[in-house]
Amino acid sequence: MYTAHPDRYAEMPYRRTGRSGLKLPALSLGLWHNFGPDRPVETQRAILRRAFDLGVTHFDLANNYGPPPGAAESALGEALKADFTPYRDELVISTKAGYLMWPGPYGEWGSRKYMLSSLDQSLTRMGLDYVDIFYSHRPDPETPLEETMGALHTAVRQGKALYVGVSNYSPEQTREAARILAELGTPLLIHQPRYSMLDRRPETGGLLDTLDELKVGSIAYSPLEQGLLTGRYLNGIPEDSRAASDSPFLNSDAVTEELVGKLRALDEIARSRGQTPAQLALAWVLRAGRVTSALVGASSPRQLEDSVAAIGNLDFDADELARIDKIVHR
Repeated sequence: MYTAHPDRYAEMPYRRTGRSGLKLPALSLGLWHNFGPDRPVETQRAILRRAFDLGVTHFDLANNYGPPPGAAESALGEALKADFTPYRDELVISTKAGYLMWPGPYGEWGSRKYMLSSLDQSLTRMGLDYVDIFYSHRPDPETPLEETMGALHTAVRQGKALYVGVSNYSPEQTREAARILAELGTPLLIHQPRYSMLDRRPETGGLLDTLDELKVGSIAYSPLEQGLLTGRYLNGIPEDSRAASDSPFLNSDAVTEELVGKLRALDEIARSRGQTPAQLALAWVLRAGRVTSALVGASSPRQLEDSVAAIGNLDFDADELARIDKIVHR
């Protein structure tokens, strides 16, 4: 029987999410790729237990995470039943709906039918009565935003979600979503954008400014840029890497000599700070407190521990930030 570490809250910083009362750990665990049937169940459970022992209280999912779709939620459901039943009130569990989940016209996007059906299926897979955060995973160009946001509001009214969020929405879409939700009486809690040292669109496109203005929280996904910022590619493409498999999310063509040169230069900065490249990348996303939490994946407890160690140094001086910018933009 798993017993959580008594000092699990001693080191992890927790940040208030927008204007809400909810605090999230600086680092949250994403169950995107490592919680399907192709991974050992005991390894999955060991990652979840180690995360909680390190103060990572937020587990982030979506209906289509696995692979196959639904597998991550099912895996978490088994782990919750086996290890975390006494700790449910110490956990923040989020899921999303928006991408393809089942065949036919009602299996993706943002209709009320899809969103609420998907949430019911997610709760069944996880064995939960409610999730803490329910997201619209992507905007639907053919469904009125009022309908999608109305579905999120209904999930809260039904007691199936405590808070709601959006992901992959533009600043303009986010502003309108927040307006609609405010009128309904269910505030927009959080936005989940892709954000890293190599992908600055939330900065350059004005999303972070919009979230600051709206007092909405943010949680960055892919802060390690699909593994590029972990140090694995300092000498090219490892045979067992994501890029070597020509994943749809990262292929070998992306790992150019120019990029490898940038990664090596960033590695030098990480070393000067006493950090690994991954720790540098996570600290950079979390700098100055504009981002509430950064999502990390893990294939082993040890990999998770390396990521969590980033919290030991989240401060940057002006020279370090300037050097990073020069490397990335050269």
